[in-house]
Amino acid sequence: MTVTLATLGFPRIGPRRELKFALEKFWAGTLSRTELEETAASLRTANWARQNGLGADWLPSNDFSLYDHVLDTSIMLGAIPARYGAASSDTAGLETYFAMARGAAGPAECCGNAQASVTAGEMTKWFDTNYHFIVPEIEPGCALQLSHLKPLEEYREARAQGFETRPVLLGPITWLSLAKGHDVDPLNLLDDVLGHYATLLGLLAQAGAAWVQVDEPILVTDLTERQRRAFTRAYARLAVAGPKLMLTTYFGGLGDNLRLTASLPVAGLHIDLVRAPDQLDAVVEAVPKDRLLSLGVVDGRNVWRTDISTVLDRLAPVAAARDLVLAPSCSLLHVPVDLALETKLDDEVRQWLAFAVQKIEELDLLKRALNHGPETVADELAAAERAAAARRLSARIHDPAVRSRAAPPW
Repeated sequence: MTVTLATLGFPRIGPRRELKFALEKFWAGTLSRTELEETAASLRTANWARQNGLGADWLPSNDFSLYDHVLDTSIMLGAIPARYGAASSDTAGLETYFAMARGAAGPAECCGNAQASVTAGEMTKWFDTNYHFIVPEIEPGCALQLSHLKPLEEYREARAQGFETRPVLLGPITWLSLAKGHDVDPLNLLDDVLGHYATLLGLLAQAGAAWVQVDEPILVTDLTERQRRAFTRAYARLAVAGPKLMLTTYFGGLGDNLRLTASLPVAGLHIDLVRAPDQLDAVVEAVPKDRLLSLGVVDGRNVWRTDISTVLDRLAPVAAARDLVLAPSCSLLHVPVDLALETKLDDEVRQWLAFAVQKIEELDLLKRALNHGPETVADELAAAERAAAARRLSARIHDPAVRSRAAPPW
């Protein structure tokens, strides 16, 4: 059996916050649109090259965003509220995009005041993370259209540079479930949305994409019966639309949704074993061996190193019985890029940490241990165990004075 390594998404900001600084200059009017796009393109290229060099077998594309991946999906589907007025003629362009993200001055005819403001979209937490997304808005009479082919463009961009990638899409049921309807239930648009997703998947297949990662984190929440039916209907259609689909869940366990998820006709399934480690046995039993199982075993949400030996012991019997993909629990969007850039850290604390680059290195170590035997990477495993032990025993974490104050009086 073979173990491979996937990344579900990489930090967008750049190792030295290049995207942040470029956006600030663009919004201040001191950086041109062309210069902003060049900065973004250089970051995408660097991200693909870095992940490839670290041993990732599955590279993501369309994980990059100038602002927010949920907003990217709304723009892609043409879900642009009417209040953006003249900006709507710039469908999928930066004027509309940043107006939805940050607000904008209104058109001259708006209330007769050229400075009348147009509010940004509502912002709320991406599930239980500290990342905030722009809530999709569905207005009565909303006519969706596939207005921006960003996933296709970035797949082609990567391929032209020699990187074969797995495009990342926010799943249709999650997007609709997160949307805010104005006197309309967003799920009423399911057929329209599925038509556009099917078209996009067909275009990706024609461009050469063998797999597409479809993120449906809504599957780790309590679903209504209507949402359950929507999943069944959606993936019966999308599974035959083009590339193989890696249905990707994170931020929790599948729980009562496991049977539904296992019944969907997708080629692969990713689960989060950091937030829900106890689901492994049930998922392995429920998911047929002809489906590729992706296990999120390195925490994509915090900066701490993984307990490699514990994970390795847990995975070994599963890897002996079926092909596996090892991955972070979720996109690495939520962590800094590279610990090597932190030059002022205390040495003791440094050995406890892992940023995006180091988390991929941890996955590569696990992959090599499972494919070739732990004895082939014994020195690296021993170093990882020493770091884990040092943190467990450190007085910085275990302070007797604090323990005494916190102890019960009896």
